[in-house]
Amino acid sequence: MDNSSGVGVLDKAALVLGALESGPATLAQLVASTGLARPTAHRLAVALEYHRLVARDMQGRFVLGPRLGELASSAGEDRLLAAATPILKVLRDHTGESAQLYRRQGDVRICVAAAERPMGLRDSIPVGATLSMLAGSAAQVLLAWEEPDRLHRGLHGASFTATVLSQVRRRGFSQSVGEREPGVASVSAPVRGPSGRVIAAVSVSGPIERMGRQPARLHAQAVVAAANRLSQVMQRTER
Repeated sequence: MDNSSGVGVLDKAALVLGALESGPATLAQLVASTGLARPTAHRLAVALEYHRLVARDMQGRFVLGPRLGELASSAGEDRLLAAATPILKVLRDHTGESAQLYRRQGDVRICVAAAERPMGLRDSIPVGATLSMLAGSAAQVLLAWEEPDRLHRGLHGASFTATVLSQVRRRGFSQSVGEREPGVASVSAPVRGPSGRVIAAVSVSGPIERMGRQPARLHAQAVVAAANRLSQVMQRTER
């Protein structure tokens, strides 16, 4: 095995985790991508699952587990979350709506940071909330720039279409009205890492009565600006 550390089991476990970085995988896909024997790949994936470094999605496929994010936060290395808090507060104050930051994990998206409205009607999405990748403007953003195969798999059962995602890529933002939850509208834009890959989505959400049937007309510019600021911070911190 190339670039061996000399500790075979750790090298093989790293192969499994590296294979899952690109998305959910069946056991057969793990075997194909890692070159490990099927019993070895299965044994390692199950052991990593026990330690929450690997998890399963709704289809039973292996995905990266929540323990990885917890370790990153504990080590103080999660620059994205540290940078997001003040930017989300500015976005909330500018728009008057709740602001969130989402990351994708397998077939779901997780709210990893938020700035709530201090008064009045709130549409609270607590940090740690797990939401579907099948509906909502943030789900559109997190899927729109994926590789074609993964994008088309993500459209199965989705409330939006490939045409909608094409428009998201062209405009650089997305909007949804009553798509994830009746009566709620949202606008989202992509956050990019140093390589240009979409790593998160910045959103504002609120009741349709305030945001209207075309919420992007009110808030797209502010949401895109916030996402761009966060992208710039991420690119600076990785240099």
